[in-house]
Amino acid sequence: MNLHEPLLSATARHRATPVTPPGPRHVCVLMGVRDGAAFLESQLASIASQRHEDWSVVVADDGSRDDSAEIIRRFAAAHPARSVRLVPGPRRGFQANYLRLLSEIPSAARYVAFADQDDVWLPDRLARGLDLLAATDPGRPALCGGRTVLTDPNLVPYGCSPRFRRPPSFRNALVQSVAGGNTMLMNRAAADLLRGAAARTDRIVSHDWWAYQLVSGSGGRVIYDERPTVLYRQHGGNLVGAGAGLRAKLRRLAALWRGDFREYTDINLSALESARDLLAPENRALVAALRTAREAPLFQRLGHIARAGLYRQTLAGTLALWAAAGLGRL
Repeated sequence: MNLHEPLLSATARHRATPVTPPGPRHVCVLMGVRDGAAFLESQLASIASQRHEDWSVVVADDGSRDDSAEIIRRFAAAHPARSVRLVPGPRRGFQANYLRLLSEIPSAARYVAFADQDDVWLPDRLARGLDLLAATDPGRPALCGGRTVLTDPNLVPYGCSPRFRRPPSFRNALVQSVAGGNTMLMNRAAADLLRGAAARTDRIVSHDWWAYQLVSGSGGRVIYDERPTVLYRQHGGNLVGAGAGLRAKLRRLAALWRGDFREYTDINLSALESARDLLAPENRALVAALRTAREAPLFQRLGHIARAGLYRQTLAGTLALWAAAGLGRL
């Protein structure tokens, strides 16, 4: 028997109250889970405590061997007026799990939020994101995301993720991810864009970087929020972890020297090529320019990068970009 079948039927039996019909600002929360029992309850509780109350949740369990499924079952039973669904993940890593989740967005959802299994959302996480997206034409893809409060495993804060000053754009997205998926909220046009692109690729570096590239590359709107709305719990099991602090900077330099960044660019460019027709013409030209630059001799390579106007958010980051280009590791 499929692990998820008894879970779903048990959830249905507990629901004496009809599910509340979605409204015009309904948010579908997409959460990837694997062995998340240690912190999952607090994340789910923070979703239930949102000031914006029109939400549903789809969880993709990527092969958990702990009590994650049972925790989700209890959460669904405790909130019978909400749609809480569990689906099996592909068991090919968190990236593939989020690509899988995009195929599960209900037709009634007008907005979509990504969620991690181990964070805690502040009460205005959804409401603030909806306010930031409100001025965007619904037909234009739009995405907002931003900073987080960094905490220890017990949710004791010790700082914030970096504050970025330069505007988000495709020229930045090609070489840097500026917001974690745990902070992202998008409108339906952006969700449909990502869902269509997800059907064409099975390999991405991370769902948040990929989302930033596609929305900005399509000519959509990307909003960077300097005010944190997520407690980003740092613990031994983080798949990515925060990018702040000296240790994180040293990790990035080591990854650059190993050639990891070149591999990331290979993956990103392949995913973008699979969605080439979804990009604005000027951004298709930027992808081609980056491809050309990576294979050119040193001085031509640097000239291509300069003309393309690629940039990272900080001076140190941009210098690292130029170093990667010079060393052939871009």
